[in-house]
Amino acid sequence: MARLFRRAMDWLYLACVVVGCTALVLISAVIPWAVFTRYVLNSAASWPEPLAVLLTIVLTFIGAAAGYRLNLHMSVSYFADQLPARFRTLLDLVVQLLMALIAIFMIVWGARLVEVTWHNTIADFPFLSVGVTYLPIPVGGVCLLLFIIERIFLGAPPDPITQDSHVVPID
Repeated sequence: MARLFRRAMDWLYLACVVVGCTALVLISAVIPWAVFTRYVLNSAASWPEPLAVLLTIVLTFIGAAAGYRLNLHMSVSYFADQLPARFRTLLDLVVQLLMALIAIFMIVWGARLVEVTWHNTIADFPFLSVGVTYLPIPVGGVCLLLFIIERIFLGAPPDPITQDSHVVPID
């Protein structure tokens, strides 16, 4: 069962990375287009800025969950590293539980935000519900909570880079 859950988390992580990277690539394409239309064509397009904001929401919440799974976020661990091993383990559990509270907050209040704004529309995208634009908050919270559960019960996932790569010495 643990192996199946770990494998499912690997697939969820991959999905989060693909979604986050796609959002980043699209942001990187949309912003230059906005600059081009404004300064070269002298006729600014109205849609690039709000689209970049929406993609940033996706990148922030979905991408952050993926980053959390592999400990790619910033952390200051100097004082924790000075503790004896059993206290470090206890401190790590406390941190994971606090992060679980944040994930639950994102799920509950993010879902309420989606529900409240579902019937509103965005001026630049009248076909798009505001609630849809806030969906990455509870979705990212669910992904984050699943990654926290994985870390608590199965430990940290193996690093995919060191696991699959072969170091070639540079001469």
